[in-house]
Amino acid sequence: MSKLSSRHVFTSEAVSEGHPDKVCDQISDAVLDACLALDSGSHVACETAVGTNMVCNLGEVTCKGWKSVNPQQIAREVVKDIGYDNPAEGFSYDTFNYICALHGQSPDINQGVSKATLEEQGAGDQGMMFGYASNATPELMPAPIVYAHQLLQYFTALRKNREIPYLRPDSKSQVSVLYDGGKAKEITAVVISHQTGPVGIETIRKDLEEAARQLLKDTGLLTNRTKFHINPTGRFEIGGPCGDSGLTGRKIIVDTYGGVGSHGGGAFSGKDPSKVDRSAAYYGRYAAKNIVAAGLADKCEIQVAYAIGVAEPLSINVSTYGTGKVSEEKLADALMNGGIFDFRPGMLVQELGLTKPDGWSYRKTANYGHFGREGFPWEKTDKVDQLKDFFKL
Repeated sequence: MSKLSSRHVFTSEAVSEGHPDKVCDQISDAVLDACLALDSGSHVACETAVGTNMVCNLGEVTCKGWKSVNPQQIAREVVKDIGYDNPAEGFSYDTFNYICALHGQSPDINQGVSKATLEEQGAGDQGMMFGYASNATPELMPAPIVYAHQLLQYFTALRKNREIPYLRPDSKSQVSVLYDGGKAKEITAVVISHQTGPVGIETIRKDLEEAARQLLKDTGLLTNRTKFHINPTGRFEIGGPCGDSGLTGRKIIVDTYGGVGSHGGGAFSGKDPSKVDRSAAYYGRYAAKNIVAAGLADKCEIQVAYAIGVAEPLSINVSTYGTGKVSEEKLADALMNGGIFDFRPGMLVQELGLTKPDGWSYRKTANYGHFGREGFPWEKTDKVDQLKDFFKL
């Protein structure tokens, strides 16, 4: 956001757990969870595709005890939990056709990743990953994506509690926030497109706008100028995988920072933590969040780059968008050599406990953002005191 003018509007979107791509992310991560529960050393790259009355799993899995994993059963349980339970809508947990095309991991990849010690474990792929944090919200996240996710979480609760009984699982939201001098001043527009049963559009728009206003009122950013666009086409009854196909990993901006900052291009869901696309992005968020929480910067973006099979990062770059209390060079040096963070793949996986989730699951990450929600180890701010001591704050 450093290239934007001091007064500007920034917009982020989110999608619900019933969106076709998110159905896929959840199934892929549920398969990963099942593998890690059996074998913490599992190597998983599970993709999912969905369409009208169809779910397909494909990709690579190496897991001790794999024969006891039933990916079809997992897929049906996930779809049922989401709420696709009406065969007349063209996609239901108990009637969809299932295809499995999972196979073992390539030994060419495995030889670079599997090493004798965690210190030597190489990156599962080349590439660059980004982590970001901002003091714009209590979650240390950009405001537009936080509010977009919160809206859909709220509507999901209203749907599952039957408080708005005509809501169906597929939905999207979009929130536009006016910034002035780097601070959020007001929400200028809210867009909600929600799948429903056959109900009049006036009722839908009234109910959903009232609910959205109820959720967003505590932000202090709603004004009499805020525009609401609810189901703008006038009808959204055909949805989910029947309305559009879905694939794992197509919502990478929704999953991260809503378009604020940068993205390395790699998706998360369905990948075990040896894939730095996922684990290093989590660790980058962890480091950036602790830097901001320590008061070293108002905003912080970290880029880390790897080569496949190589343990040491090729580079670490830090940008504070001009808000840093210490130089970006010193921050980068602290991340590389300060002894506070260890970006080697094996070590960051161990530090965050990514192969043995405790009180969380990968499937939980697949909805409503991988960042900005408590309960995940990369959201901890337990390095603040070390950072303050290092920089003598």
